[in-house]
Amino acid sequence: MIAFPQIDPVIFQVGPLQVRWYGLMYVLGFTASYWLVRHQIRKFELTEIEAQFENLNFVLIISLILGSRFGYVLFYNLGYYLEHPSEILATWQGGMSFHGGMLGLILGGFLFCRRKGIGFLQTADLYIVTIPVGLGLGRIGNFINSELYGRVSSVPWAMVFPTGGPLPRHPSQLYESFLEGLLLFIILWKLKDKKRPPGSMLASFLILYGLFRCVIEIFREPDPQLGLLFLSLTMGQILSSLMIMAGMVMLALVSRKNEGT
Repeated sequence: MIAFPQIDPVIFQVGPLQVRWYGLMYVLGFTASYWLVRHQIRKFELTEIEAQFENLNFVLIISLILGSRFGYVLFYNLGYYLEHPSEILATWQGGMSFHGGMLGLILGGFLFCRRKGIGFLQTADLYIVTIPVGLGLGRIGNFINSELYGRVSSVPWAMVFPTGGPLPRHPSQLYESFLEGLLLFIILWKLKDKKRPPGSMLASFLILYGLFRCVIEIFREPDPQLGLLFLSLTMGQILSSLMIMAGMVMLALVSRKNEGT
């Protein structure tokens, strides 16, 4: 067993204002995505997208936050929020869903691109390869916060989390940071320079993230308000399985369309 590192979730505090590691990870993730997308736009000389770059970033950030929150409400705790609707927008109380955030990004990006006459699939491919950076950093923030920890385990690297009871558990946040963050970023970043039909990177992300998440959910503690669901699957596995299927259908469609041109 490894001792859980005692890292204060609050970096520093000035009066009522707190700067937390988790929030910093979000800022770093957004910043990394901004510069990596900008780098690709200039490398491939995508002037139409560059002209709308700042406005698109604003729309995507809002879409991500709203999608993440409403996804959590809908997928993970609907009964509670139906009884307490005034707390739906209380994001400071915690409760965000990646799958909801992904839906928000796709919907917000699609509507913006359609309105501005920009190619949605090409734009989505630019952004999607940068998302694992934020995912990896966000899971490190979860680890520091001692939240979203793993199931009870006897593996040598198990840890006793301050909020997880007296038994050692998988540090599943670190598994996620590696698979959904570092490894997924390396794979997508290498694939992006190969000639592929627009939408291929988005489809690849949906498939690979879904696969990685389904595996990690085996080691992650199920959400206490839900537990195990259909066929002893977690909500994360169910949603990720839908992502995989959507990605496979999308990849087949964009490949077929490319062959017909």
